[in-house]
Amino acid sequence: MLHMAIRQLEIITGCMFSGKTDELIRRLERVRIAGRSILLFKPTIDNRYAETSIVTHYGREFAAHQLPPGEESLDSLIHIVGQDALAAADVIAFDEGNFFSHRLTELCQVLVGMGKRVIVAGLDLTYAEEPFGPMGSLMSLADRVDKLQAVCVKCGGVATRSQRLIDGQPAPTDGPVIQVGGIGSYEARCRNCYVR
Repeated sequence: MLHMAIRQLEIITGCMFSGKTDELIRRLERVRIAGRSILLFKPTIDNRYAETSIVTHYGREFAAHQLPPGEESLDSLIHIVGQDALAAADVIAFDEGNFFSHRLTELCQVLVGMGKRVIVAGLDLTYAEEPFGPMGSLMSLADRVDKLQAVCVKCGGVATRSQRLIDGQPAPTDGPVIQVGGIGSYEARCRNCYVR
């Protein structure tokens, strides 16, 4: 049977604890089962759990290459994995797309133009409810967008916001945009329970 590559851009987005990395790993596992080649990249600043893999908040792992934010280009990918590996990859994925620069948008368009299936997982909003990094433009260009929700820790409703915490209290929204964190630093909250 002739294999036909799926040439498209897929975005997996939502708030903290909505299962974005779990969904990315689920899709990549299906690609692996189908015997296709995968390249997965993560930003160098995401060092929460492991340097050479992406890890969910609950411990699920998938091997990944590190890519410095601001260096999102074909040349960088070739430098990291080699020309042959890049050419052979059926699927190229990026986790924590929100931590990359806006150059990621152009890179994804180039990769799709090369016939690749490109998947990007990342937060849609900062903790201050602003579009996060390149995610807004990526969602606009995507062939498929899946916006996941979490469970609000305050009321149990549908959470779409990431509440940053300082000493257990909502952080002022004028702090630094990028602060890598997880359980204890952030909470998933619905629109009603989110504190601006």
